[in-house]
Formats: sequence, C-alpha cells, structure tokens
Amino acid sequence: MNERPSALTFWQAVGTRFLPFADAASAELPLVRLLRLALFQVSVGIAAVLLNGTLNRVLIVELNTPTWIVALVIAIPLLVAPFRALIGYRSDTHHSVLGWRRVPYIWFGTLGQFGGLAIMPFALILITRPDTFSLGVSASCLAFLLTGAGMHVTQTAGLALATDIASRDKRPRVVALLYVMLLVGMMLAAFAIGNLLLDFTATKLIQVIQGAAVLTMVLNVTALWKQEARNRALTTSTAPNPSFAYIWTSFTAQPNAKRLLLAIGIGAMAFAMQDALLEPYGGEILGLSVGGTTSLTGAWAGGALIAFAHSGRQLTKGADPLRLAGMGAVAGIAAFLMTLFAAPLNSVPLLYAGAMAIGFGAGLFSVGTMIAAMGLAREGSSGLALGAWGAVQASCGGAGIALGGLVRDGVTYFALHNGMGTTLAYRATGYGTVYALEILLLLVTLVALGPVIGLHLQNRKMTSESFGLSEFPT
Repeated sequence: MNERPSALTFWQAVGTRFLPFADAASAELPLVRLLRLALFQVSVGIAAVLLNGTLNRVLIVELNTPTWIVALVIAIPLLVAPFRALIGYRSDTHHSVLGWRRVPYIWFGTLGQFGGLAIMPFALILITRPDTFSLGVSASCLAFLLTGAGMHVTQTAGLALATDIASRDKRPRVVALLYVMLLVGMMLAAFAIGNLLLDFTATKLIQVIQGAAVLTMVLNVTALWKQEARNRALTTSTAPNPSFAYIWTSFTAQPNAKRLLLAIGIGAMAFAMQDALLEPYGGEILGLSVGGTTSLTGAWAGGALIAFAHSGRQLTKGADPLRLAGMGAVAGIAAFLMTLFAAPLNSVPLLYAGAMAIGFGAGLFSVGTMIAAMGLAREGSSGLALGAWGAVQASCGGAGIALGGLVRDGVTYFALHNGMGTTLAYRATGYGTVYALEILLLLVTLVALGPVIGLHLQNRKMTSESFGLSEFPT
C-alpha cells in the first residue's frame, strides 16, 4: 500500500512551484537568511519613496519651492550612480585587518542614509523661512546627497555580498529576489507613508522622516548581522584597476554600441523627466492629498514589478531584449498620454493608471537595454558593460529630472502671464508640456533602437537558464 504524501510535502511543492523565487534558497543560503539579507533593499526602497515621491511634492506644493530647485535637488543623488562600478570594484579589493570586504561599505552606506534622513527635517524647517531659504536649500542638497550616496553604496555592496554567499547556479535568482524586494519595499513604503500623511501636518512629516531614519538603521543592521564570513587572506588582494578611458574606448568601439548607448540615454531621460513632477501634478492639478500622491509611487512600483515578471517570462522564451525595450517605450508613450489627459478629464483613476503604466514601461525598457548591454560584453567584461549602462542611465536620468523641472517652471510662468493665450493660461500647461516632450523623446528612442533590434541575437551568449537581474545596477 502506497503511503500518501504528507501535508508538509504538499505545501513545500506548492511553495517551490508558485511562490516567486522560492527556489533561490540553497543549503548554504536558506530562505530565512536570504529574506533577512534582503531587508537592506527594503530600506533603500523607503528612502527612494521619500526622496522621489513624498518630499518633492511637499517642497513644491506645501512649501512653494520653485520646481526647478526641487528637480535639481532630487537629481543630486543620481550623480553618485555612475560611480557604482567603482564602488563595487573597491569592495572587491578592500583591505581590512578584520577580514571583511562588504561589511564596511554597507555600514558606511547605512550611516549615509541615516545621516541624510536625519538632516532632512532641519533642512525643511530652514527652507520655510525667507531669511534662511538659501541655507535650507544647501542643507537639502546635503541631505539628498548623503541619502542618495548611502543608498547606492549600500545597494552595490549588498548585492555583491549576496553573490558572494549564494552558489553560482543560484546567484541570478538570489539577486532577482533582492530587486523584487526593493520594489515591494517601495510599494509598502508608499502606501504606509500615504496613510500616515492623509491628514498632513509638518510635524507628522518630520516624524515620518525621523522614523524612516531609525528604521533604516534597524533594517540594515538586521540584514548585515552574521552574513559575511571573515577572511583575512581574501582582503589582501591587490588586483590592478584598469583605467576608465581604456574600458570606455574598448566598449564603444564595438558595432552598434554607440547607437545602443544613445538609445539608452534618450529613453532614460524620457522616463526620468516626470520623476519630480508626478506627485506635484496630482496634488496641484487634481487636488490629491499628500497621502494620495505618495500612493502614485506605489502604483509605479507595482507596474515595474509586473514588467519584471513579464520580462523574465519573455526572455526565457528567447525574446529579443531590445524589442522588449521598444515595447517599454511604446507603453511609456501610452502612459504619458494617460497622465496628460488626466488633468482636462479631471480623472484621478486615469492618473493612477498612467503612473502604473509608466512603471511598467520603464521596467521593460530598463531590463531590455540592460540585457542588450550584457550581450555586448566580451569574455569576463560584463561588469564593464553594465558600468557603462549604469553611467548613461544615471547621467541622462539626472539631466532629465533637472530639465523637467526647468521646462515646467518656464512654461507655467509663460502661460500664466498670457504668453500662450487665455486658453492655455493654466498651471497644468507646464506639466503637460513636459509629458508631451517625454512622448517625443520616446519616439526618438524608438527610431534609435530600430536598426539594432535583432542584430545582437546572433552573438548573444546568454541562455534562458542564465537570465536574472544579477547585475542590475540601479
């Protein structure tokens, strides 16, 4: 008589089959330890929601700070992103008498996140007073820079630590799980902050920021506790550091590399121009509360999660990543049209749908272009290719955020002073101009991508089994 399978065996099979990345765990890295390590991604998600969502809306709408100043302040953390490849290399070759390579970088990155968030409330207080406005802007720049630098350092070293701990065959799934946790953290933070700030007061905002600072320390220390083994022999490595000029020249000399980088830059700028405007748009034009506009970031993260799942499914079937990136650009065009028409139709649901579609399009575009960049990498140089990808993404994204703020302010001023006629003498005109410009840039992105779609598949070395966001740098 055959023995019936136990309930435990049944649920273990269900978990492995249906739960996302449930097979990422291994004997060396049990699922409990892996999920604890992923907490540093949750702290990064919380900081991202505060910087790119809640605070930019509060500065523009509640504190009447010029949009171009807010856009420049928000773009400051992106200046650190191009150095992520260098940060990763330095953690690879870090000298430490304690035998740790990743721990010091994660710790000092955590201190940067905590310090920036700790300064933030005082910067907001200074920026509300005319006599200390300039000092407040300077303090805000410092707070955003510290928080952003801490996020990039923590995330880079944390992902490197995850790849150190995980076995080679599990690494793609492990780091993919960490990035899913980042988006989950962003969604949870967006909805939690949104609920806390439904009845907005300055005191509540300060308490939320201070709570986020403390929670950052708790989450990152918990994630880091007893994760990296001490190895003094490993920390005496003196690997040479090739020059960036050599790396860049060898990469861009490959066929279609420059066109691909051009498309990545234009697309990144197109998706980033609205980063500092989406929540102020919802608050100023559609009258959403601080909590309601913060939930837009959650909708964006939800769309990005769907895009990651769709990308994984399509790429495992052998889909062309650049065609996937093109689909992301098309989705972005539809998303910005929805966002643009949300104001004249006075439709809040349409704005939320647009925010989710923006996240979906940006997710497809990012994953597709990242995989294409890896396809251009030569033997043993995937880090160099992804470093170039990250540098272009971050630089153009930061420029897009700053340009979006400048265009919005300039067009709004011109429209409100009857420079465009009485029909367009409306505050939404500035926002609409930015969204229309983003649509135009995405069309240019499609033109740039067209000639190279499918060409790199002839030399593609990645198989369906190897797909994973194991090197996704931002």
